[in-house]
Amino acid sequence: MRSLHLFNQITLDGYFSDLRGGMSFAHRADDEWTEFASNNAQGGGELVFGRVTYQMMQSFWPSEQAAKAMPVIAERMNSGPKVVFSRTLERATWNNTRLLRGDIAAEMRKLKAESGPDLVIMGSGSLVAPLAQARLIDSYQLVICPIVLGQGKTLFAGVADQLELELEKTRVFKNGNVVLWYTQARA
Repeated sequence: MRSLHLFNQITLDGYFSDLRGGMSFAHRADDEWTEFASNNAQGGGELVFGRVTYQMMQSFWPSEQAAKAMPVIAERMNSGPKVVFSRTLERATWNNTRLLRGDIAAEMRKLKAESGPDLVIMGSGSLVAPLAQARLIDSYQLVICPIVLGQGKTLFAGVADQLELELEKTRVFKNGNVVLWYTQARA
């Protein structure tokens, strides 16, 4: 069975985006962070997106700007397998992308049962709460960005039951970002 991992950047006050969906706070690049992001992107896995994140990623990663700025990440994003969950997209046109329209938790159970690389949610706040609630996310890699928005969208809105996690490791970056790695707590 494949594992499902989450990678997301959030603010110090817990938001993955501002109220309009903006994530400019997440772009705090420096050499150390860029190297980490490039190495992280080479970790493999089938990328999992909600429609909004998929369309944002699809509009940037195939561009010449992305290829020049972050060639390793751009190559991985464009060539790797991807899944997008959407009830409104007519088709998925980005290279190597499957479109899934059904119940998020039920479809994820099917994906996890398939053979292949692990699955990685990148961004896609609309997917996190239902998959966390269903206890389908095996590990969480959260990047805490040193900024307070005061308001925005939280990753876990709609999670009704307490979610117990165990901290596996941390890493602090010169740009102020802190990465926290969590796994589901063992019962």
